Amino acid sequence: MKQETLQNTEFSAAEWQARVELAACYRLVDHFDMCDMIYNHISLRVPGEGHAFLINPFGMMYSEITASSLLKVDIDGRILYNPWSEYSINKAGYVIHSALHAANERIACVVHTHTPDGMAVSALKCGLLPITQTAMRFGEVAYHDYEGVAVEEDERERLVQHMGNSEVMILRNHGLLAVGETVQQAFNNIYRLERACRTQVKAMSCGAELVIPPQEVITKTNNQLRLQPSADKPGSQKPYGILEWPALLRMLDRKDPSYKT
Repeated sequence: MKQETLQNTEFSAAEWQARVELAACYRLVDHFDMCDMIYNHISLRVPGEGHAFLINPFGMMYSEITASSLLKVDIDGRILYNPWSEYSINKAGYVIHSALHAANERIACVVHTHTPDGMAVSALKCGLLPITQTAMRFGEVAYHDYEGVAVEEDERERLVQHMGNSEVMILRNHGLLAVGETVQQAFNNIYRLERACRTQVKAMSCGAELVIPPQEVITKTNNQLRLQPSADKPGSQKPYGILEWPALLRMLDRKDPSYKT
């Protein structure tokens, strides 16, 4: 990397803020044990720059990611900013993330993980079961069948088709994927999806019969948990991720504030 420390004056104020938030997300995924060494990826759309998005350099641990270390690429695979001579973009990361960013302007952040519990559920024919309130939060869980390592660009169309309007998708025999209109929302989605998978694996490992609530209760729970924020309704629920984000950043600052550099 360049020897000098990059300052936020190297970027627009909006891009720098996005970089700090994405770097924080990488550190949080690492903190909550959802990373896979240097593999997997989280991307965030650059505000005001169309289809340009930020993503990790392929070769860095999540615990090393900082705001200035992130790459900037476009949906055609052109690298617009790379401070590294030894690192570039993960091809699978480009294929998955460019597909979703290009297809839906409302998707700002995309998170992909390979956690043991997420991979375990991805290999179950039943998929994610509504056996916990956490799992019932997601009314529609999308599924995408495994096609091999996601480096073929024609897979992008099928990824988009299968994702539809869902917030989360289980990549069969592969892992988990979550999106959000903000980095905070996407992190909350992957965190909740991971916990739902972890709980299901634990419950199924007991060998006892699972209790699945009636469909009307599942639907009611999902409706209760579905976001319906309104400026006209004081006290209405904020979008997921917003409320806890400042506390998560305070935790990161106590642990290691270097993500902001």
